[in-house]
Amino acid sequence: MGPTDRTSAGCRDIERDESMSKELAVGDQAPELSIPDQHGKSMTLKSFKGKQIVLYFYPKDDTPGCTKESCDFRDVESQILRAGGAIVGVSLDGKESHQKFIKKFGLPFPLLSDEDAAISKAYGVYKEKNMYGRKYWGIERSTFVIDLEGKLKAIFRKVSVDGHADEVLKALKA
Repeated sequence: MGPTDRTSAGCRDIERDESMSKELAVGDQAPELSIPDQHGKSMTLKSFKGKQIVLYFYPKDDTPGCTKESCDFRDVESQILRAGGAIVGVSLDGKESHQKFIKKFGLPFPLLSDEDAAISKAYGVYKEKNMYGRKYWGIERSTFVIDLEGKLKAIFRKVSVDGHADEVLKALKA
C-alpha cells in the first residue's frame, strides 16, 4: 500500500465520521428535517409552526415495543395537544407500512418515512445494534421534545417504553 492508498483510506474514514453527527444536547437547535409522511407529503419542522414537537424515533412499524409506544402516545395525544404540542413518529419504514400501522392502531398523528436514515443520522439515533450475535444498523428508540424556537427542550435516549409517554408529557409542560 503506497502513501496515496493510506491517504485515500484516511479520507474515507474522515468522511464516514463526518456523516455521523455530534451528540445533540438540550438547548441545541433541532436538526431540520424534510421527509415524507405516510401520504408522501414532505414534512418539515416548520409544518408544525406554533407548536412544540414530540419527535419520536422508533425501530419498526407493528412490532411489540413500537406498537406499545405509538399507542401510548395515541392515548395521551389530547393532553399533548392541550399542552401545545404535536406528536410525530419517525422510522425507516416506507409510507405503505406507515399507512397500515396507522390504520390498524388508529394513530392520529403523522409517521415520517426516513428510508435513507438521513434524519435518524442527523439526530444521532441511527446506531449499530446487536441481536442474537447479528450486528446491523437501525434506530435506537429515542424521543426529542422541540420547543417553539426549534431548540431541543428534552432528549430521551435508549427509551424504555413503559411510562415513557407520561415522561414526555411532563417535559412538554415544563
